[in-house]
Amino acid sequence: MSIRVALTHITHYKYDRLVRMSPHVVRLRPAPHTRTPILSYRLKVLPDKHFLNWQQDPYSNYLARLAFPEPAAELRVEVGLTAELTVINPFDFFVEAAAEKYPFQYDPVLQKELPPYLHTGLAGCELSRLVAVYQRKNMRSIDFLVEINRDIHQRLKYLVRMEPGVQSPEETLRLKQGSCRDFAWLLVNLMRHLGLAARFVSGYLIQLVADVKPLDGPVGTLVDFTDLHAWAEVYLPGAGWIGLDATSGLLTGEGHIPLACTAEPSSAAPVTGLVDECKTEFSFDMSVKRIYETPRVTKPYTTEQWMQIVSEGHKIHDDAVANDIRMTMGGEPTFVSVDDMEGAEWNTTALGPKKRLLAAELLKRLQKRFALAVCCIMARGSGIPANRCHAGRIHVFGARMVIRSGMIRN
Repeated sequence: MSIRVALTHITHYKYDRLVRMSPHVVRLRPAPHTRTPILSYRLKVLPDKHFLNWQQDPYSNYLARLAFPEPAAELRVEVGLTAELTVINPFDFFVEAAAEKYPFQYDPVLQKELPPYLHTGLAGCELSRLVAVYQRKNMRSIDFLVEINRDIHQRLKYLVRMEPGVQSPEETLRLKQGSCRDFAWLLVNLMRHLGLAARFVSGYLIQLVADVKPLDGPVGTLVDFTDLHAWAEVYLPGAGWIGLDATSGLLTGEGHIPLACTAEPSSAAPVTGLVDECKTEFSFDMSVKRIYETPRVTKPYTTEQWMQIVSEGHKIHDDAVANDIRMTMGGEPTFVSVDDMEGAEWNTTALGPKKRLLAAELLKRLQKRFALAVCCIMARGSGIPANRCHAGRIHVFGARMVIRSGMIRN
């Protein structure tokens, strides 16, 4: 079951005069490794007079490089995409045997490929104390990641921080609070000091109102919304990059759409570029809208939808009657002989030399094990007195098979 949504993201810079603009780089296209299916994508830029070239950086992120030949009074970047929010199991992976338990060492090939994600700066007192706590751990690698991610979530207070830049890990730990990008950068540095390759991720987060309220725990969002978000990814051999969202304490799922994954946060900025000195008015707008959703257990068909289905069914029935279309019972077997699975009587022909013999044998086996119990259950459910239940008659409802007096039918 899935929900299809349309996301719109507008970034708008207004200048107090015509200004010259250097080439700008926009990192607002879903990364190649996103697990959420992206059905469509568009990028619209103002001023109209510009040149756009798509590139990929050393990390394989998509970059839109914009060149502006003339001065302009505004820069407007609009992203529109359609995504299929199909439930993703974040634990759907295997870990190489050598990396199943922490601590472990990356093999020589990976050690040559992962240095940008293993680089560490000087750790302050707060970060060093936290690293020391986890260096003493000896446990399953995935449990290790889950525990650290949850610990960062519980240690820090989340806040919306409008100041530019990313706090240092030391500052975030000392203040015990930060924005999503501060949480992510702290987690990246902590993982690297523990010997695990980690990278910073900038992306979209889509959160939809739950169909039903949870029995316990937080209710979640009360409205469908989307926003720019940041999290971390850690590399486990065999599993690849695993997304960890310390803001929620959970692994990333279908609502996380990565845009740029880099070794440093500065390389993941959504828009970068230079303009002449001027006064700037900045605004942005983000929205998400459901455009299609399939019925599901937690949100079944409405009464109106059922009435429409019934109405269409009546139309089909009337057409079938008018055209003398008759429904007949199929003749394919409801079981297959284990000794001759490819034989014609078990695949294409209605009868064969062994079908009735094996059917009778199956009936007797089922009769001994299930007949009396099934019939008595039927009797209680239908109001038939139990003493009128015949053990020689078996009805298996909800399946393909009905066995009655030695006959096997669909």
